[in-house]
Amino acid sequence: MKRKKHKTKPAGSQKTAPTNSAGTNAGNASKRSRREAMRRFGEWGLLGAVIAGGGIYAIGHVSATISELDLTKLGNGMPTIVQIHDPNCPRCVELQGETRDALAKFDGELQYLVANIRSEKGRDFAQEHGVGHVTLILFDGKGRKRDVLVGNNSSATLTREFRRLLRSSSAANS
Repeated sequence: MKRKKHKTKPAGSQKTAPTNSAGTNAGNASKRSRREAMRRFGEWGLLGAVIAGGGIYAIGHVSATISELDLTKLGNGMPTIVQIHDPNCPRCVELQGETRDALAKFDGELQYLVANIRSEKGRDFAQEHGVGHVTLILFDGKGRKRDVLVGNNSSATLTREFRRLLRSSSAANS
């Protein structure tokens, strides 16, 4: 095989890439467009994963919220905590967070329901029990009111109260 002779370049000249009819570097343009496409694919892929994850979380959150609003579950055999709740009240939202933290320690032994006072059913429930928002009502498994906790409490305090509810519920069922 014969070797091709390369033309010698005058000193000081630099190597340039071949250009296409538009005057751009043809080799770099294809690399750049491929690189740009991969970068965009990565960005859109990441965005898609974030959106999908958010959607899955939202679906789980909405279904949990719908389940929590079903006050007909009261008295179904499981001790229940019902929060009288106004979603626009910062103290109610804080109480809800502390309640969820405390409930996480009970591994499904208690059910948590929400009486949203912005709904007619929630208002009626609160009036029936003579309580306002920022309140937790503790019921045994048969739906009998055992205690009322008014105001915000720490998750440690709520954990103690929930344990007491479980003990009294199991004693009542024995």
